[in-house]
Amino acid sequence: MSSALSPQLPSKPSANDPLVQLSVHSLPPADKARQSLDQRTRMGRIKMLAVWAVCAAPVVASYFTYYVLRPQGRTNYGELIQPTRPVPADGQLVLTDLQGQRVQPNALKGQWLLVSVAGGACDPACEQHLYQQRQLREILGKDKDRIDRVWLVTDQAPVRPSLLPAMQQAWTLRADPAAVARWLQPEPGQPLSAHFYLVDPRGDWMMRFPAQADPVRIKKDLLRLMKANESWDKAGR
Repeated sequence: MSSALSPQLPSKPSANDPLVQLSVHSLPPADKARQSLDQRTRMGRIKMLAVWAVCAAPVVASYFTYYVLRPQGRTNYGELIQPTRPVPADGQLVLTDLQGQRVQPNALKGQWLLVSVAGGACDPACEQHLYQQRQLREILGKDKDRIDRVWLVTDQAPVRPSLLPAMQQAWTLRADPAAVARWLQPEPGQPLSAHFYLVDPRGDWMMRFPAQADPVRIKKDLLRLMKANESWDKAGR
């Protein structure tokens, strides 16, 4: 009687009892952890390169369209600069406006630039050059606001007041001639003032037009370039 009412003690757990079976998970080997870290590093680099490619693609695509996919027999008038030359950093190229205020070279970025180089006295050949520069921008019509005129004055001679009205909508900047020559380069035997230089929106010098250039042929080159990059290059900075 008493044995029937006494509490039943649990039996000793068996090793096969599912309630007492434990799973032991080991840490991953060191070589696998290192492999995982290397894989994440590679993925980060790939993403960084992809971002860079997206930023550079529009300019590269416009160059490719203009110089590679052009119709058979079509030739550009301006000489393509390969490799392109980026605008020097501040300190390497010191720019000031006519009031003597510093202008950062990076301020020139963000727009196509048609550049002339001459001294402040501006002889008749220089004056004709500046006139052609203004006309070339105007005849681009709806695309004229995608290109700026730049006159780099390579001495301290005063600019004649008669030239100032025509330069109101242009950059007129003083710069050391040696610094300019380290960025832009004329044809052999020609002075810097003999050419128009074309700079892309990244600040890279990418084309030089011949001395005593034919404005009609320059216009054709500019129009083709504007057409090639119209999908991404918008007017203004």
